[in-house]
Amino acid sequence: MKKIILLVMLIFSSLCGVVNIEAASANSISEARPLEETYPEFGYETVEEAVKEFEQHFNQGLKLPLRIPPINFTHHFGRFNDLDGDINDSFELIFINDKSPENQYEIAVRPLKHKIPIKDKRVVKLFTLKNGNEAKFINISESFEALVFERDNWQYRLSINKKISDKVSSEMLVEIANSIDYPSKKKNPLE
Repeated sequence: MKKIILLVMLIFSSLCGVVNIEAASANSISEARPLEETYPEFGYETVEEAVKEFEQHFNQGLKLPLRIPPINFTHHFGRFNDLDGDINDSFELIFINDKSPENQYEIAVRPLKHKIPIKDKRVVKLFTLKNGNEAKFINISESFEALVFERDNWQYRLSINKKISDKVSSEMLVEIANSIDYPSKKKNPLE
């Protein structure tokens, strides 16, 4: 009986070891995969492609800020989320750094008619943009904060990881939001 119990324990230990080795191996393989391979699996593509799809879907142009936070990013990706109906359709632009995961900045845009309401308890500070619109600096979660504002029938959200809030302040996000105010070329030369 003792031999059977010992044999069962030995087999069980061996199986656990194999599972752990395979899990560790799978983790190191996935960690070694470059972001340009993994992000497209989640629907991310070039920013230009995502903007084009978003603009065509809503039949309206999208202006993005000319400025970005003064921190290092190694990658940027865009994604147009085209879900059932228009209520949850949105555009995302994410800036990340594969060597410093805390260096994360995101721009999210959705139509004003389907904007996400901001609860007063989330608002940390109010700002006035140079175009006169109000911007709300909000606490999203324990890890992220954002500047939310409206312009050109869109609701914009500029989100930053709190770990870099000493490098990217709420005032800096306002400067980034203000960088949207630039003249744009007409798309149709007949206009």
